[in-house]
Amino acid sequence: MEKVDEMWSQITSGRPFSIAEAGVNHLGSIELGEQLIAGAAKSGASAIKFQSYKAKNLCTKDAPRFWDWEGEEKQEGTQFDSYSILDSFGEKEHLELKKICEKYGIVFMSTPFDNEAVDYLDRIGTCIYKIASCDITNFPLLEHVAQKRKIVMLSTGASTMDEIRAAVQVVSEYTQKIVIMHCNLKYPTANNEINLAMINDLKKEFGNKYVIGLSDHTMNLLTPACAYILGATVFERHFTIDKTLKKSADHWLSADVDDMTKIIENVNLAAEMLGEDIKNSTPSEERARKYARRSIVAAKEIKAGEILTEENLACKRPGTGLSPVFWNVVIGTRATRNLKEDEVLQKKDFDNEEYLKRLGAGRSKLRNNPSEWA
Repeated sequence: MEKVDEMWSQITSGRPFSIAEAGVNHLGSIELGEQLIAGAAKSGASAIKFQSYKAKNLCTKDAPRFWDWEGEEKQEGTQFDSYSILDSFGEKEHLELKKICEKYGIVFMSTPFDNEAVDYLDRIGTCIYKIASCDITNFPLLEHVAQKRKIVMLSTGASTMDEIRAAVQVVSEYTQKIVIMHCNLKYPTANNEINLAMINDLKKEFGNKYVIGLSDHTMNLLTPACAYILGATVFERHFTIDKTLKKSADHWLSADVDDMTKIIENVNLAAEMLGEDIKNSTPSEERARKYARRSIVAAKEIKAGEILTEENLACKRPGTGLSPVFWNVVIGTRATRNLKEDEVLQKKDFDNEEYLKRLGAGRSKLRNNPSEWA
């Protein structure tokens, strides 16, 4: 479990964790699988995710398709027709893919669709299980996955909040390492249907306890960056090395290496720009604070003992002297020395006793008094 804990530390760091969703885009070829892994690593992805299933365990032979793709080998076929031509990989092949991932320094993960796949993924040392949106109500599978006590990423496409709560309750009986991923279960998802604002709802419901992520089916390159700004720190995007490949419908709607590289660059840029979450001045602004702000200055020559007035004072840059926030308490006090025109006032340059008297009497219009003046 040490590797699981190490991986969970990475996922909970708040930095973007990006997943290239290769699914079965390997088309039953280890060579193509390695190309996918190499491409995902080149793009900067944190992990590459495959899908582990057998068509006979996934759907009935007459289950209707829920997608439209002109490239299907059987135009009027069923889900079984589509999935059965892509389900040749088993434990041996997934182990080989995992070893290739280790070679390229990228995390291997997969989405299991049956208990057999859950078990062999556990045997080969998988740290992360992804639950597809379509299985959020498949409690037997959820429980079997959760019992492995690994990291569970739960997609929430086509789900209600009640369904998500119920699924989380099942998983959380065995593990607290849960990522809840906003998703729209439409391939591809139109920009006006992704509803990224729903991430706020997930954060409100689960954000104090679990990590929030995004399973993205849009076709643009900005969605994950926008999701990161809203608080989704894990994201996945369908991935291929060639959008023109046949057999799998995922190729044409997937990001290729160039797309994935740009997506990750956008997310990292969003993370960089997001920065601190408590409003304050930053070290890079210190020069501006010092020289772009204003100080109270002598508008003309002022003699020692002369009363400071709105006529003989002004507010000018730089901000190296007495701040204009003290204007109302300085006016009416006396200069303690001769001041030249444009000379910046300091605390010592006026009658501080009179200032303190005014401050104590509540005559200052300051909303806040800096501690060094109080």
